[in-house]
Amino acid sequence: MRCGRFLSVFCMLLAWVCKPALLAEDLRLFSPDSRLRVCVSLEDTLAFSLAADGRPLLNPSPLRMHFRQGAEPGLKPVLKRVRRRMVDETVLPAVPLKFSRIPEQYAEMLLEMEGGYDVVFRAYDNGIAYRFVTRFQGTFFIEDETVDLRFSGNPDVYFPEEESFLTHSEREYRVLRADSIQAGQMASLPILLAWNHGVKLAVTESDLRDYPGLYMRGTGQPRLRGIFPAVALKEVRIRDRTVKVEKRADYIAATEGTRAYPWRVLAFSRQDADLLTNELVYLLAGSCRLDDVSWIRPGKVAWDWWNDLNLYGVDFRAGINTKTYEYYIDFASRYGIEYIILDEGWYELGDLFKVKPEVDIPALVEYGRRRGVSIILWVVWKTLDDQLEPALDRFAEWGIRGIKVDFMQRDDQWMVNFYYRIAEAAAKRRLLVNFHGSYKPAGLRRVFPNVLTREGVRGLEQSKWSVFPTPRHNITLPFIRMLAGPMDYTPGAMINAHEPNFKARWSRPMSLGTRCHQLAMYVIYESPLQMLADSPSNYEREPECMEFLSRVPVVWDSTVVLEARVGEYAVLARRSKETWFIGAMTAEPREFDLDLSFLTGASHYSALVFQDGPNAGRHAEDFLKSRKILSAEDQISIRLAKGGGWAAVLDGMER
Repeated sequence: MRCGRFLSVFCMLLAWVCKPALLAEDLRLFSPDSRLRVCVSLEDTLAFSLAADGRPLLNPSPLRMHFRQGAEPGLKPVLKRVRRRMVDETVLPAVPLKFSRIPEQYAEMLLEMEGGYDVVFRAYDNGIAYRFVTRFQGTFFIEDETVDLRFSGNPDVYFPEEESFLTHSEREYRVLRADSIQAGQMASLPILLAWNHGVKLAVTESDLRDYPGLYMRGTGQPRLRGIFPAVALKEVRIRDRTVKVEKRADYIAATEGTRAYPWRVLAFSRQDADLLTNELVYLLAGSCRLDDVSWIRPGKVAWDWWNDLNLYGVDFRAGINTKTYEYYIDFASRYGIEYIILDEGWYELGDLFKVKPEVDIPALVEYGRRRGVSIILWVVWKTLDDQLEPALDRFAEWGIRGIKVDFMQRDDQWMVNFYYRIAEAAAKRRLLVNFHGSYKPAGLRRVFPNVLTREGVRGLEQSKWSVFPTPRHNITLPFIRMLAGPMDYTPGAMINAHEPNFKARWSRPMSLGTRCHQLAMYVIYESPLQMLADSPSNYEREPECMEFLSRVPVVWDSTVVLEARVGEYAVLARRSKETWFIGAMTAEPREFDLDLSFLTGASHYSALVFQDGPNAGRHAEDFLKSRKILSAEDQISIRLAKGGGWAAVLDGMER
């Protein structure tokens, strides 16, 4: 099977325009439904503005690049010609997250400028994007890129504030007025802008390669400006996993002069539900580089680290040893879980070839093979980089199926390129990749579909040392962080509590919110390599929950949003083949009446339902399991507790 690229339905070049002078209306671009309008101005600096349904969102916002060699794309722009096209295609993702067939419809305007550069704008019905393209010869040093978003009005900003460029991109979203964000405040992406009339824009990027990641900082005005980590000149290794940049250059990238630069993406929504189905980051990413993707196998993972290998009721001492991992494999096999991870501890830190004597990896691989369970190995990024080719060769020789690469904590140009190197080297050996301690997704998973997921999210691990993540944070993530791509939040806690009964603890951790809040994450959160974070011993005590977790898939053919509000609630229905799954999460107690008219295929469905129990508001582990017969003509009422959830599997049946 080749990597799915495009199934073209309709693609037409509309016009070439070549005039000595152009009227302002010649530099307008409309979305296919004509409701989004981009206006480009050519004055001292190239700028664009954005309006939705005639309402301005962005005032003229300058865009420009600064090269050490003197080139200044965007400064005193002189237009040579305009190229326009309308595209209507269907994209077939190699690893589908929301949809197995993604419609891609956009209008494009390419401005060819004097000085050897282009600026490309695209308008979709659900957002816009722009990028620079240069045609310079040789290597060029980029000192900066001007990304300067000037807002109409003073929107709220969901602002994941960072302290420095050394970051795991695991922040809480503070909601701040745009003009209250000062120049010293910086956020990683994505960020979300919310106007009081209900419209929202998510700001992020795509096709990030050989270039640093974009951050946004305040100005004390209703305006945010881009900032980038500069090239690292001097690094100091603090420990096996942490490399600190002590000195940076006065440029952000050294790169080939003939290339396209990352897309600056503004994802648009009139309703919060639109954010949950937005695929712009994937659509704007580079083309797949793999000829064969048939070996890429998404799946669920029995994970050891969060539960601290804390088994009980067994006849051996649990820990980092072969017996323990055989138990994880047996558990995974019983419930159809495709993988286990050997997280930190299987090798002597600093050398991937010094395997702990208590762990027999070849024996574990063979043990898993006989039971249909494959193994993923955790590695520190720096150690992997030092031993890359021989280490990956050894992993392939053992029969390992994936690597979890951790603690990069940067996205300067060198580190962005590191991600590509790892993805490519792993793909050559048919290894899956999960990046942890990472920056946000920015299109790599389309180029190398073996990169199934990544962290870059403030997830369940935080509960081991803090009163976090809260249900409100959990129900903010799908609208902002997940818009960029899959997130390895690592759900699945079977010990659940509300404040003040919650306690952060390392070895028997728990989650905030109800049991059904955790179950619903498997429907709402997108990750083609989805963790089961708790101990097999805890799961074995919860056969009803395992009935659901063993069935829920990790990739989807279709997604329907039933209810949604950022930071408050989300109700999603997703289809895998002919089976539907519904998940609901909330921060506060609430009820919904769900219209099931989205159900297609069967006349009736047998529904296995998990809902918050009547006492879940006090005892978070309280839930009820039931069965119902439903059809597309039905409406069902569901009730969720504080920090609650609801989950269901709907199997088609004929009556």
